[in-house]
Amino acid sequence: MSQELSEILISYQQPDFSKRLERLRAEVIGAAIFGTDDPQKEQVRQILWQVNRRKDQALAEYTEKFDKVRLTPEQFAITTKNLEKAHQEIDRRLLASLRQAIDNVRCYQAKIFIGDKNTHPGIRYTPIKRVGICVPGGSAPLPSTVIMTAVPAQVAGVKEIAVVSPPRHKGSIHPVILAVCHELGIGEVYRIGGAQAAAALAYGTQTIRKVDKIVGPGSRWVQTAKFELFGRVGIDSIAGPSEVLIIANDNANPAWVAADMLSQAEHAPGSAVVFTDSQQFAAKVLDELKRQSISPRTLRQAQGRLCAGGKPCPQVAGLNRVKETIECLKKFGGIVVFNNMDDAIEQANYFAPEHLEIQCGDGSKKIADKIENAGAIFIGDYSPVAVGDYWAGPSHTLPTGGSARFFSALSANDFIKSTSIIEYDREMLAKSAEDIIRLAEAEGLDAHAKSVEIRQEPER
Repeated sequence: MSQELSEILISYQQPDFSKRLERLRAEVIGAAIFGTDDPQKEQVRQILWQVNRRKDQALAEYTEKFDKVRLTPEQFAITTKNLEKAHQEIDRRLLASLRQAIDNVRCYQAKIFIGDKNTHPGIRYTPIKRVGICVPGGSAPLPSTVIMTAVPAQVAGVKEIAVVSPPRHKGSIHPVILAVCHELGIGEVYRIGGAQAAAALAYGTQTIRKVDKIVGPGSRWVQTAKFELFGRVGIDSIAGPSEVLIIANDNANPAWVAADMLSQAEHAPGSAVVFTDSQQFAAKVLDELKRQSISPRTLRQAQGRLCAGGKPCPQVAGLNRVKETIECLKKFGGIVVFNNMDDAIEQANYFAPEHLEIQCGDGSKKIADKIENAGAIFIGDYSPVAVGDYWAGPSHTLPTGGSARFFSALSANDFIKSTSIIEYDREMLAKSAEDIIRLAEAEGLDAHAKSVEIRQEPER
């Protein structure tokens, strides 16, 4: 099946190069949210409307319909007892790793936080009061998402955090997610997901109080719901299916680049694209993809066989979800060969990817300086996306689908709001009154002008 991957190779020498490149970009962008003509977009709107109108009743119906779990409103919330149980039973080595990851994120977020720097008299920063966090639960449990969203909020001083995640693990939420919530002191956790969960957070129901901002990654259903709800609540960004764009040249290790592509494609959906200026390197990456995208069963059957040239086949671990991974690569993946590196950089900025890796040897940092649009930049051979996903400190909740052109990585600064502070005395207003009145009159707003003029008259 991995032989089908040959079709993802795109070269500037092909007559339809530009069309294929634009088609690839459209596929990646389209994976984030439903388009205007997609029937699912109207379905999302109907879900939002029903939850807003019928509250818990609609929420229970959609949970049964989409997650195949029948719950009463009283069962939406995870009990304190179950949170404690999950925390007690988690593998202690895993808990130690999670705690270190939490410390890393907290330290990084505290260093970049601006909300505690109320040094200018003209502005005041205050934390958002109540935040809702969407934690995906479809293809795999993602405790790291809890860390990468909740810890920045806590650093910012958010007092109320509500976590929602679909009941995909035996009718509930995976225990490792519950354990992390308990570790972070989050006691408000609901076993609901999808667009209906976003609607519940935005509108509120009989059992779930509405929030001021919704953050977190998720499917197109969740991200489209967030997009539709924006304005009623705040959102972090459109954080849809994971994606990586790797700029690499002959200095890179093709096996490592292929592994990084597969690490994103296995999200199913997930996008993985390589930009290079070397036809030879592109071919090596393609060969590595074919070699590494093999199922454990096929791998066992191949043990002892000889590869091309009569040499023993290198050992690879094999992929458990190989079929889904390959399908993602075929739809959302590409190995693109450009005429030169400048063209690759220009197109990388046009794609505005969620994750941008640069593996170009000593020239990696110089290329990084030319990147303007990316959720996160990973420089050098030893900075795979997984380091950012779990460990380094910046949040892995990043803008996708080209929205890195105007959205940023989630951080503690997204959980505060700034309020302008304006305080004039009599003398200051008198000094500026004539100019203010002139500007108001130019806009035809006489009452505005009068509100300043009346203060220049003797008090009655």
